[in-house]
Amino acid sequence: MTDNRDDSLEQRREALSAKLAARERSEAVETAKEKQSEESRKGMALGLKISSEFIAAIAVGGLLGYLLDRFAGTGPWGMIVLLLLGFCAGVLNVLRALGMVAQPGSFGDGDHKGGS
Repeated sequence: MTDNRDDSLEQRREALSAKLAARERSEAVETAKEKQSEESRKGMALGLKISSEFIAAIAVGGLLGYLLDRFAGTGPWGMIVLLLLGFCAGVLNVLRALGMVAQPGSFGDGDHKGGS
């Protein structure tokens, strides 16, 4: 009778450990999926930020060029020059966001040569 009871406990323990291992595997898979979707969301957010900054810089340059041409009567030259400057500013913002260009003021903040 004791052997039967010990066998029954051993079988239940093995069944529970198998269920626990299966549950841990499924939780690990879910955690991996959540991590991947979080990375995807971060990439999407960065892409939207970069594209909106790029488009805004071009739009502001074009608007300022139009206003300059309208009030100063300079023809298309104000629009052309400021639209190109807006495009350059947009490209610079994209490069800064990607970390390919240093942020302004990051060089020489604490390095003052000369006496004070």
